[in-house]
Amino acid sequence: MRRLFLFLFLLVIVLGAAGAVFVATWDIPPPTKETRKVVPDERFPR
Repeated sequence: MRRLFLFLFLLVIVLGAAGAVFVATWDIPPPTKETRKVVPDERFPR
């Protein structure tokens, strides 16, 4: 039973490390849609 828990623990560690490497090296394309938002002048103090 102890070997099963050790195996599952190591599997979780390896999968977590692989996920971290994937996210760190993933080249996410920037959004191409232009966004415009009108901000009222009252929101800025004078």
